[in-house]
Amino acid sequence: MSTERLPSTDEYYMGIAFAVREKANCTGNRVGAVIVKGNRVVSTGYNGVPEKMTNCLDGGCLRCTNPSGQFPSGTGYDLCICVHAEQNAILSAARFGIAIEGATLYTTMQPCFNCAKEMLQTKIARVVYLHPWVPSDEDAEMDRLKKAEYAKIMANIKQERLVLEDPRASWAVRSLRPSS
Repeated sequence: MSTERLPSTDEYYMGIAFAVREKANCTGNRVGAVIVKGNRVVSTGYNGVPEKMTNCLDGGCLRCTNPSGQFPSGTGYDLCICVHAEQNAILSAARFGIAIEGATLYTTMQPCFNCAKEMLQTKIARVVYLHPWVPSDEDAEMDRLKKAEYAKIMANIKQERLVLEDPRASWAVRSLRPSS
């Protein structure tokens, strides 16, 4: 009789999000997302540029190729062409006519402000995330306002941080990467 513990349902689906994340093509954070409804994976997404665009890692995104020079932290997001993992999962479900109302979204990083709005609008009921998201604005007042508005949005979605080892954290999370 084996004493090895089986993964919980949340750990299982986060493992799938880890696998999806491997396709992420962004110089920033690399994120994978999985939408689950009725205990079935209905959609997945990873972050990167839209189809038919030059990949971010190949210089396709103006903002991502100039992270600290022309576009310091917290600026130039309106020029970033990358689509977030959560957005890609939601858009893929929509493209194929899959209803996601009441679903759970598993993501390797806590959804940002814009993804949270989209999750609320599409009626995602629950989000399970691994790494926390922290707004990167350097303006303290804007950071305070953004956090307050984010809290209002997320008050409508059950969220849980999953405590789980991420074997590729230093590859996936920009703030955990060694300085070069």
